[in-house]
Formats: sequence, structure tokens, C-alpha cells
Amino acid sequence: MKTAMQELIDELERVRSMTNMNFVIRIANDLLEKEKEQIQKAFSDGQETPINHPTLPHYSREEYYDDNYKTETI
Repeated sequence: MKTAMQELIDELERVRSMTNMNFVIRIANDLLEKEKEQIQKAFSDGQETPINHPTLPHYSREEYYDDNYKTETI
């Protein structure tokens, strides 16, 4: 699954050869890192609410993000 920021970066990469998009892509990558932190914090905050179900996996913030959102580095 890709986040909205990951899809934006993919599109910017696709049109990079048409214009000089390096600056915009760098900003988008910075925002992607911020989005990653927000996703991890939201997941972590949700983990603080105890759910008594033995089959639910317990992930760290990083594991959750990597399992669900991580793609190749640009």
C-alpha cells in the first residue's frame, strides 16, 4: 500500500525529465518522512488502548510502518 505522499513522489519522478523537479522532489521526500512519523505516532497511540485479543500481533511503530507502507527508496 502506498501513502498519498508516496504516490505524489512517484508521479514527480515520472515527469522529472520534462522539467527540473529535483527541488520539488526533495521537499516531497521531506514531507514523506513527516507523514511516516505521523502514521507511526497514530499507530503507537492506538496501541496504548489495551485490546484483549490474544491473536492480534503487537508491532513496534517501525515494524507497522515497514509492513504496511515502506517502498523502495527514491
